[in-house]
Amino acid sequence: MMRIVVLLSLILLLLACSRSEPLADPGSAAAEVADGEFERGRHRGRLLRDGEFALEVTIFEANTPPHFRLYAYWNDQPLPPDSVSAIIELSRLDGQVDQHRFAPTGDFLAGSDTVDEPHSFDVSVVAEHAGRRHVWTFPSYEGRTVIPQEIAGEAGIVVASAGPETIRTTLPLTGVVALDSTRHAELGARFPGIVRAVRVLEGEYVRRGQTLAIIEGNDSLREYPLTAPFDGVVLSRRASVGDRAGEATLIELADLSSLWVELRAVGSDADRIAVGQRVTLAAATGGHVAETRIDALLPIARLGQSVIARARLQNPDGQWRPGVFVTAEVEIAAREVELAVRESGVQRFRDFTVVFAQVGDTYEVRMLELGQRDGHHAEVLSGLKPGTRYVVEQSYLIRADIEKSGASHDH
Repeated sequence: MMRIVVLLSLILLLLACSRSEPLADPGSAAAEVADGEFERGRHRGRLLRDGEFALEVTIFEANTPPHFRLYAYWNDQPLPPDSVSAIIELSRLDGQVDQHRFAPTGDFLAGSDTVDEPHSFDVSVVAEHAGRRHVWTFPSYEGRTVIPQEIAGEAGIVVASAGPETIRTTLPLTGVVALDSTRHAELGARFPGIVRAVRVLEGEYVRRGQTLAIIEGNDSLREYPLTAPFDGVVLSRRASVGDRAGEATLIELADLSSLWVELRAVGSDADRIAVGQRVTLAAATGGHVAETRIDALLPIARLGQSVIARARLQNPDGQWRPGVFVTAEVEIAAREVELAVRESGVQRFRDFTVVFAQVGDTYEVRMLELGQRDGHHAEVLSGLKPGTRYVVEQSYLIRADIEKSGASHDH
């Protein structure tokens, strides 16, 4: 119930926030939707007026990187582009200021640089014509929303800083938890005789040197103890008072604080595993995870031509049990990258792969070019600055709120 209340509050807050329409891209759907929000020129751009002089501002990106194109008018009639000089400054959410200068090209003034995504900024336009200076400022936001910190916290929105990470290439394998044969013993009588006492039960924890049973030797008729060679757990008790003690196992004991995991690799996978590789384990039943490394590759292939990789599994609290099936991710390669984001924060927005940057109470889309991904982190090749705070949990809420509010912009 609380979750629903929080989400409703979030939606109402966003609907109450005023938003500015972005600069129009010629022919875009957003240009049609935005009709009436501000005056448009002949090229579907924002028309800025100052007396008889007017300047139409567009972002052009048909088969070319996005860049500004300006069209100048006097009394609504086109002016030669070489009669006008202009500068546009874009102030972005994170404090970055981009300056764009212009040169005459055909019937318009062409911007000098690419208008980087997102096209969300406070705009300052300065133009000069016939010795007169004209200045306009206006907001042009897209992919942006404002959420007070308290509401964001209640909605479960979590942020983190983008920075260096290790991208890992892993190989999925399956296996089973097994007893460590060096800490497993099947105890029998040293001398044939009669079992006079058994002092332990199955599942009982015993200490090294503790007496497990008393046996009376047939020849000596003297009693001697059967003792635990190490600390461990009684796996089975196969003797009762009065039983004959010979070569058969009387008590089976194992130290379960250290186990083996035997992972099965078949075919080409067997050629990719090696001693020393890091392994992340998860119980097939869920709940338990652990980190270890491959200690050995058994030299004999098993059923189905599989190779067994053996790794030691520390089990001090006894949560792992022999016989439990496990899934494993074997790290076969690792690469340090300068900048990465968590996969949990990555979303699709328009035709882009994005995360949502946070500055104070404001969240804004960042369009990313990604490199290698490993399911946990994704390498960032472009689109995000190191150290940027971005949403890592509940990022879909940010996307949904932006889309509902109409703060997205079709290109």
